[in-house]
Amino acid sequence: MNVQDTLTIAGREFHSRLLVGTGKYQDMAETGEAIRASGAEIVTVAIRRTNIGQRADEENLLDVIPPSEFTILPNTAGCYTADDAVRVCRLARELLDGHNLVKLEVLGDEKTLYPDVPATLAAAERLVDDGFEVMVYTSDDPIAAKRLEEMGCVAVMPLASPIGSGLGVQNRYNLMTIIENATVPIIVDAGVGTASDAAVAMELGCDGVLMNTAIAAAKKPVLMAQAMRKGIEAGREAFLAGRMPMRRFASASSPLEGTFWQTGS
Repeated sequence: MNVQDTLTIAGREFHSRLLVGTGKYQDMAETGEAIRASGAEIVTVAIRRTNIGQRADEENLLDVIPPSEFTILPNTAGCYTADDAVRVCRLARELLDGHNLVKLEVLGDEKTLYPDVPATLAAAERLVDDGFEVMVYTSDDPIAAKRLEEMGCVAVMPLASPIGSGLGVQNRYNLMTIIENATVPIIVDAGVGTASDAAVAMELGCDGVLMNTAIAAAKKPVLMAQAMRKGIEAGREAFLAGRMPMRRFASASSPLEGTFWQTGS
C-alpha cells in the first residue's frame, strides 16, 4: 500500500482503514491479540458495556489496548435516546481526560438495531455544539448522511446491513451515492461478515470499514482479523487502480491484431 494513502479524520492521520470494536471476545487476551492482528489503529469502545476505568475492581480494557498505542473511540452503543447518547459521550470525555473524538449511535429498536435518524441528528447537533468531534452511525439514506456532514460531523458511518448480521454490503448503490456527495470520510459501520465483504465496501470507494462481530464471532478470531486487514488493503488498492469496464459479451484476452493468422502470410 502507498504510504501516502492515509485516512484522515478530524486532522488525525491513520495508515489503517480498518476500525474495530472490542465486544464478544472470549477474554481480554484474545481481544488484544485479535486487535493487534487486524492492524487497526482506531478501536471503538462501548462505554456502557466496557470497563475503561469506571470500575476499579474489574479488568480494564485499556490495559490491553493502551491509548498510547491506539486511538480510543468511545461509542454510545445501547443508547436509544439523544439524551442518553449525549450523557455517555460526556462521561467518556471525563474518563479519557478530555478526549473529544466519539462515535455516536442512537438506536431505534432492539430487533433491528437500525439508527433512529431524527434522534441521531438531534444528538449530533448537541455534541458538535459542545465541542465533540463526532463520527456518526446512520442509515444508508443519502439525505440524512449529507445533513450529518453539514452540521459538522467529522465522519459519516452508514450501515451496509444490520448490526451483527454478517449479511455483507446489501446497499451498494446507496453507499455509492453517499460517497459521491461527501467531503468527509465515509466509513461502513455494520453488516460485514467476511473479508470479501470488507473488500467490496472498499472497492466502492468507502474510506474505511468498522467491524466487531465479524472478527470476534469467527471460529478463529485472530486469523479472521488478519484476513480482514488484507481484505481492506486489497479493496482499497482495487479502488485506486480502477476496475476494468464491465461488458455483456466476451472479449479475447490475447491481442488479435498483427498476429500471424490475421495477416494470412
